[in-house]
Amino acid sequence: MTSASIETTLEFWASSPRDVKARMRGLLTQERVAVSAALFLDGLLGDERRKTGWMRAEAAGDPGPPPKRMRTPPRC
Repeated sequence: MTSASIETTLEFWASSPRDVKARMRGLLTQERVAVSAALFLDGLLGDERRKTGWMRAEAAGDPGPPPKRMRTPPRC
């Protein structure tokens, strides 16, 4: 039975997400989409026990939807 050193194991665990992000970057044409996907992956692999959609988005640094503007109703 062989065992890897702690440093080797940690490097493997750190490099795996980097490799996945690099592969995703090749598939995504827009920079902002690639950044968002990478942040989503970080949130998905993060420490949160329960991961709802908003919890993942917040953990990934998503500011949320823009505030709605008040519109005046049309005049009749």
